[in-house]
Amino acid sequence: MSTPTVLIVEDESAVREMVRFALQQQDLNVQEAVETIAAEQMIAQNPPDLILLDWMLPGKSGIEFARQLKCKPETADIPIIMLTARGEENDKVQGLESGADDYITKPFSTRELIARIRAILRRTTVMDDTEKIQAKGLSLDPASHRVLANKNPVDLGPTEFRLLHFFMTHTERVYSRTQLLDQVWGTNVYVEERTVDVHIRRLRKALEPSGHEGLLQTVRGAGYRFSEG
Repeated sequence: MSTPTVLIVEDESAVREMVRFALQQQDLNVQEAVETIAAEQMIAQNPPDLILLDWMLPGKSGIEFARQLKCKPETADIPIIMLTARGEENDKVQGLESGADDYITKPFSTRELIARIRAILRRTTVMDDTEKIQAKGLSLDPASHRVLANKNPVDLGPTEFRLLHFFMTHTERVYSRTQLLDQVWGTNVYVEERTVDVHIRRLRKALEPSGHEGLLQTVRGAGYRFSEG
């Protein structure tokens, strides 16, 4: 297996140097950019396995850049961790809704950052190749990482794909947010329960054009369930 590459997009040199040193100590390849134009060129030339993206950048903000990346098929599947000093819950939700897979607030420990990076890299590489799964015109193929709704392609980010895969292989049972975090995000991962709601909302939005959003049900006070009934 090749060594994963992490792109750091951060305009503060001290933060960039700290993160670079920590990543290199973990034998990860590191790319660096101080703003989004340079980052865009690097991604085009050598797509990284993960992007650490600062919220406040000169020119285009990290939020805008995340949305841009998630809108392009060639970069939509690259996981993003937002780095920011903005710690309010609304800011976190905004960061996640922009397409980020995780969110870490400055100041942060490099140990926590490495744990989050490792967790996301594991999640994006351990999806088993299994047979296609189907439910009421919805088809998921883990081998090709494709989802079809009524034979039309559905564009999903990596987290939404894993979430749908889990639900389609565990139908009719209610799962709490904590259980979903453990099953889809992995244990010992620093992710808030609110993150689950954001990704559920994204998944439903992607399934809405085909009318499949109703398969993903909210069970008040308990969690979520995937049901064909």
